Amino acid sequence: MSEAEDRELDALQAALAAEHAAVYGYGVVGGRVGEERRTEARAAYDAHRARRDALTRDVRDLGARPVASAAGYALPFEVPDTASAVRLAAELEERVAGVYSDLVRAVGGDRRTAAAGALREAAVRAARWRGGSVAFPGLAERAGSATPTA
Repeated sequence: MSEAEDRELDALQAALAAEHAAVYGYGVVGGRVGEERRTEARAAYDAHRARRDALTRDVRDLGARPVASAAGYALPFEVPDTASAVRLAAELEERVAGVYSDLVRAVGGDRRTAAAGALREAAVRAARWRGGSVAFPGLAERAGSATPTA
């Protein structure tokens, strides 16, 4: 593989790992979030599963073995109630947006278009969960986290 292909594969694998973590995290969110936001949590869970599956195909298309999901993930804080579940959902989306911003820089063509769409969707979901947005989704969030944990 060329250096550019290695960068592309690394970024795809990082996005896949982040999606694995988001799917896990939304399992926690869904179990704690109030009824009024459960549909929103389910839609986000389904979106992350679909992105995870697409990334798995992309990695395989490059001839590589997709990074596996961990058996469990360390949550960034305890999630005992609806308020903390909402906070976790926002955190998950912000972390995913950061990884997709890296993917946008590493790939081109249709993959870049898909990564930009995923970044936009994560930023919109984060804003909805948080009740506000940031100026540059996917960039400001990267300052505090370099690893895709749930």
